[in-house]
Amino acid sequence: MQQIIFIVLTGIVSFFAYKKFSQIYRNIMLGKSSDMSGDTAQRWQNVIFVAFGQKKMFKNWIPAIFHLFIYVAFLFTQVELIEIIIDGIFGVHRFFAPFLGGLYTLIISSIEVLSLLALVATFVFLYRRNLLKVPRLVKSELNGWPKLDANLILIGELLLVTGIFTMNGADSVLQGIDPTHYPETGSLAISSWFGPAVFGGMEPESLMFVERFGWWLHLLVVLGFISYLPYSKHLHIFMAFPNVYFSKLTPRGEMENMPEIMNEVKSMLGMEADTSATSGGEMPEFGSKDVFDLSWKNILNAYSCTECGRCSAVCPANLTGKNLSPRKIMMDIRDRATEIGNNIASGDLKYAKTKDNTDIKTLTADNYDDGKSLFDYISREELHACTTCNACVEACPILIDPLEPILKMRRYEILTESAGPGDWVPMFTAMENGGCVWQMPVEREAWRAEV
Repeated sequence: MQQIIFIVLTGIVSFFAYKKFSQIYRNIMLGKSSDMSGDTAQRWQNVIFVAFGQKKMFKNWIPAIFHLFIYVAFLFTQVELIEIIIDGIFGVHRFFAPFLGGLYTLIISSIEVLSLLALVATFVFLYRRNLLKVPRLVKSELNGWPKLDANLILIGELLLVTGIFTMNGADSVLQGIDPTHYPETGSLAISSWFGPAVFGGMEPESLMFVERFGWWLHLLVVLGFISYLPYSKHLHIFMAFPNVYFSKLTPRGEMENMPEIMNEVKSMLGMEADTSATSGGEMPEFGSKDVFDLSWKNILNAYSCTECGRCSAVCPANLTGKNLSPRKIMMDIRDRATEIGNNIASGDLKYAKTKDNTDIKTLTADNYDDGKSLFDYISREELHACTTCNACVEACPILIDPLEPILKMRRYEILTESAGPGDWVPMFTAMENGGCVWQMPVEREAWRAEV
């Protein structure tokens, strides 16, 4: 019966997790295609040092150490999880123990030590968020669900560690009572003394119940985590790796070229323009108004965001009280992509561009229009406050680039809408008329004639 429950429950969770992760992939691909060519070796080097090695985390070393405890414990615990899955499917107990011998003892002992360190780190993070209230962790964009999300995952970590030590502790006592059904694991680092100290005086039937309780608690927390992950900022556990791999290899701050503008400049300078890159006489739409105009990599950035706030903590605009938080920009893009994805999945034709056209039978990204855009999530004041200093890009531990969508939205506002802050307009006019940001009565190049 236990095997049947395990297989059915795991199958259900796997099915719904697959559906939800498929939806996230669909949302990411709402964006435009993007050139991902570049040095493959450099990309893999980034994955090894930045994603696996947590290199950029250690610019803020105190939280980095505690995060490392949880991160390494998470990686090592997967070994025990694999064994739990095998035991659950085939109805065995401690499948790897007889085959690995002393190596098994070393692996499980390492998991226990790391789990204890992760437990300490979990309490530290709960303290930092809820009592110490580190400034970057209590910003307004984290009110409500984001704050609850962070606490829920930490509570889940507490339950997971509880399950590990309950299972291993009771099992270590049962090995001396019924070695036939409970294979020898050797002297485990913590459970070998924790088990007898806590569970030593219990009856065998009670010990079996406690061991199974710990086993199922461990499993249910993992299954719950898998189901919960697509709704949580902790999606970065998976997304960080492809996000780092596909991160920009060009210098920070290098802006994406706009062929139409480049051709205009070439024409002004008497150079041959590349007509193949133009839009065939139609007025092009510059920049980005909605997620459809961003690249899929920009949306992947948004879904990879850890909401750690390091970007906002170093943003000069944010530090001086301006209405800009790079973290909020990424959260808003993710929320907008999720909203559009859910609406398209609903198939409701009220979101179609031509609602009165009876020829439209299916709602798609191509005919989607709900009357909103990213500008309903991100204010123009936020976009104008950005100094394009790249501090947020440098600070991100998984190479997210909040600056790129900010620039794309500013391009849309200025080049497509011919809008923008009033105090910017004289600069644009001066650039257009005199080739200089300062308003001058003569052409900028006039001095050359005198020379």
